[in-house]
Amino acid sequence: MEANQFIPIPFLKNAHVMTVAAAVWPRQFKISESSGERRLFQVEPESKVLTHCHWQTDRTDRPTLLILHGMEGSSSSHYVLGLTQKALSYGFNVVRMNMRNCGGTTDLTPTLYNGGMSPDVLAVVRELKDKDKLGRVLLSGCSLGGNIVLKCAAELGAEGPALIAGVCAVSPSIDLALSVACLEQGFNRLYQWRFLQGLKIKLKDKNKQFPQLYDFRPLDYIKSIKEFDDTYTAPLAGYGTADNYYRLCSSSPMLTNIRVPTLIVHAQDDPLVPFASFAQLDNQLITLLAPEHGGHGGFIHHNHEEPPLLDRFWAENRVVKFCAGIALSELSRFGPTTR
Repeated sequence: MEANQFIPIPFLKNAHVMTVAAAVWPRQFKISESSGERRLFQVEPESKVLTHCHWQTDRTDRPTLLILHGMEGSSSSHYVLGLTQKALSYGFNVVRMNMRNCGGTTDLTPTLYNGGMSPDVLAVVRELKDKDKLGRVLLSGCSLGGNIVLKCAAELGAEGPALIAGVCAVSPSIDLALSVACLEQGFNRLYQWRFLQGLKIKLKDKNKQFPQLYDFRPLDYIKSIKEFDDTYTAPLAGYGTADNYYRLCSSSPMLTNIRVPTLIVHAQDDPLVPFASFAQLDNQLITLLAPEHGGHGGFIHHNHEEPPLLDRFWAENRVVKFCAGIALSELSRFGPTTR
């Protein structure tokens, strides 16, 4: 894999500025939020997730990249659309997956989403391989989605290579307790406030749809993600407490079990996921790209990269090149497309 050095635009070296800039940076996509085949996957008896599937004309001959967004994101998040467009240009099929309740899907499940829902990803992968007869499937996730795809690969262990060809995670929150604690510090409280607003809106929607399961009255007293998880996420998912949820759903202790090529892109100055989370990383199948700067999911490069990438979003470009390297034998027969 070509791993160009990340050089930030000078005025974006501050981690918070980089993080916010990536979210508001003007981008133009050839694909729309609603493009692709809209498809539901049954992940539990009473729960479905919504995906948008982008197929090459000869889909069964092509590798497939499944992309999972981060906390309070969706399949329409800019970084999902950016990576989708690049993967399509390299000849991949792409499946943009929504976590439960995300992307306007609160009516598809009585549950909430959480950082441990690797079984949902696995259910989608198994159907793609069994029903659609797809060959190589690779996973990519950002932030909370990064933790989930890493957890999925780790839980598969030796079975992994039969189901997934590789995994990529950008700014993954592999230690949930540490990440949630960071949200309560300094400027990070603004990110926490934003996440909480989205979670509270979803909870009120769930109360309308499943009043017997959800009591929204405590919401006004909840001021942190941990309080929300302690009140709703953990008990409703069967974890009991937030601390127990964080312990059981963090991928960090499991990463040594991964048996497929894995890429983690994480900035040393990430304000939301401390770089200390990766101190015990010990698996030769995992490549860690850890530039000094980059913020959380930011990585806006000082210059545009070469065709067909053509933009400054360095982490997305590393992911698609890593995946293309794994799937080289399939893709070499076709070459990049003009999407």
